[in-house]
Amino acid sequence: MNKLTFAVVVIAGSYFSNLIGVAEAATRHHHHAKHTHVNKHHQKASKQMTASWYGAKFHGKKTASGELFNMYEMTAAHKSLPLASYVEVTNLKNHRSVIVRINDRGPFHSSRSMDLSLAAAQELGMKGPTPIDITPVTFNQFSAQANRNKSNKRG
Repeated sequence: MNKLTFAVVVIAGSYFSNLIGVAEAATRHHHHAKHTHVNKHHQKASKQMTASWYGAKFHGKKTASGELFNMYEMTAAHKSLPLASYVEVTNLKNHRSVIVRINDRGPFHSSRSMDLSLAAAQELGMKGPTPIDITPVTFNQFSAQANRNKSNKRG
């Protein structure tokens, strides 16, 4: 095996193992944070997840992932989900859903679980803080959604 082939195999292997790790981490987080939190005394407390959005004030500023925030992309900020992971966010008021990529940390308000980009908030039909559900997205689910989005743009 020549050096180039070996390099491609190593890079591809690390890429796909990273995707699996992200999906597993998101699944672990989702299972833990979906509706309950266990404190140090092992008492369960119900917790409603709420999202808001951020836009023009942060547009073009650096995110926790190092990229510039673009309020027109489908992205979100979350305190602990892995950066570069994907999740499906569902507006519990109207049941509309979008897939977003976690690229920033926050929100920095105790009453909210997630801050969405303007584009994601508009797709969800949000009008201020909104109750949400967060579901981790596997690589296969993301690919299928991307293909549906391409089809919708063509026709």
